[in-house]
Amino acid sequence: MKTATGGGSLRRDDGRVIELLARLVRAPSHPGIPRQEEAVVRELNAYLQARGIVATITEVRPGRPNLVASVEGPRPGRHLVLCGHTDTVPPNNMDSSDPFAATERDGRLHGRGAVDMKGSIAAMAGALVRLQEAGSISAGKVTLAAVIDEEMQSLGAEALIQSGFRADGAIVGEPTRNRVAIGHKGLEWLEIEFTGRAAHGGTPSAGINAIAAAAHFVHLVESELIPQLEHRRDPILGPPAINIGTIRGGDQPSTVAAHCSLRLDRRWVTTESIEQVFEDLGGLLRKVRQERPGLKTSLARMPEGMATMIHGPATVDPDSPLVRASQQALADLGKAAPWTVFPAWSDAALLSREANIPSIVWGPGELDYAHSPEESIETDEVLLAADLYAACARHFTMPS
Repeated sequence: MKTATGGGSLRRDDGRVIELLARLVRAPSHPGIPRQEEAVVRELNAYLQARGIVATITEVRPGRPNLVASVEGPRPGRHLVLCGHTDTVPPNNMDSSDPFAATERDGRLHGRGAVDMKGSIAAMAGALVRLQEAGSISAGKVTLAAVIDEEMQSLGAEALIQSGFRADGAIVGEPTRNRVAIGHKGLEWLEIEFTGRAAHGGTPSAGINAIAAAAHFVHLVESELIPQLEHRRDPILGPPAINIGTIRGGDQPSTVAAHCSLRLDRRWVTTESIEQVFEDLGGLLRKVRQERPGLKTSLARMPEGMATMIHGPATVDPDSPLVRASQQALADLGKAAPWTVFPAWSDAALLSREANIPSIVWGPGELDYAHSPEESIETDEVLLAADLYAACARHFTMPS
């Protein structure tokens, strides 16, 4: 198959990677459907099996399997893992009447999961097949790890790590427009509860207004905490960040609000610790309570934000063998570009922090299309990613 870009250029698809991508998109894998990622893994396994690559499929939860498949060279060398997640967010308010149709037009494939991140998984599988069929791994090992649940708790990456899986380097294929990202910030989703005392709206001094307490806290975040964060700038990732995402509280206008809750997103960097993240917020809450005797507050992780491992920041040395191999691959294909950082969170953090596998984020597509009503990916970018992954593997797996 050949696919055309909007500019009219052609890139060969002898490995039928775009056909695989379409099959993956047509297999819904979002929360709320039975056996969520099973159909995606079935399609991926069939593609590999038809090309002589045997995969190991392991259920992390009933109907929710990880897939691991490898090709090896004849001599010892480094082990590279290509890691991608098989789950997606729900279709929500997608523009298409069928968000899983996987239609191609104007050089793009449209559908939920196309860019986040089934395009990358298809490219990784295509690279693995290419390496197998060409016999072009002269040393070392390359593994495809397709894992579940990254959009929620990263149950798949946790299970992979807990199984004892290790490698010398990892590529996590989130959408970066095929630029190499050498890190991203950590992520905490936190909920803060304010519990005051109800009273009649005509006598507000008889109560403790939880909404007013929450507003005071938000003011302290903006006036005190955010300026502090600028001074904790990471040399690669930049400054930490905090976003107040939701606020809910009160019953009616004529009642002093007895309860209010905030949910926030805290992005932290390597110059901080997880303990510091909590102490920052705890210190502000103490100030709020001191001005409102009787007010109670609580601070906790949102349970859907993580399973057991901390979702911390991740960086890799720009001069590491993995980054050098990725830059060589880009140069081989005339696509040399400076490294960047990934603005979202990914399983690269778990692989690097929990399994000590140096990891980069590198994949086709634009992050702006992820989770969006018009999700799509340029097919030529997917095919380029397959070329890049294969070229990087050849450079990286060679012994030092």
